[in-house]
Amino acid sequence: MWLIVGLIVGALFMGLFWLMKRNNFSLKWYEWLIGIAGLVLLLLTIQNYFGSIDEFETKAAGMFLLVLGLPALILLALSWQMVARRVKKA
Repeated sequence: MWLIVGLIVGALFMGLFWLMKRNNFSLKWYEWLIGIAGLVLLLLTIQNYFGSIDEFETKAAGMFLLVLGLPALILLALSWQMVARRVKKA
């Protein structure tokens, strides 16, 4: 599973770099920081969710989705909106 997740994350980063080069824009350091923090939280959530499901701890899996999954999605959306608004303004 982690091989496929790694390939997907690598493809997403490659697509991001290609898009940045094609459209001639860059990301600020804090946009990178927020985006990477959101991605790390999302990967941690996925790992712990499937780990809890394997141990038949469904309540723990659901709570982990709520406790770390929701902030991960919020950070990723925040990073995306910051970039989109700055590029739109320019």
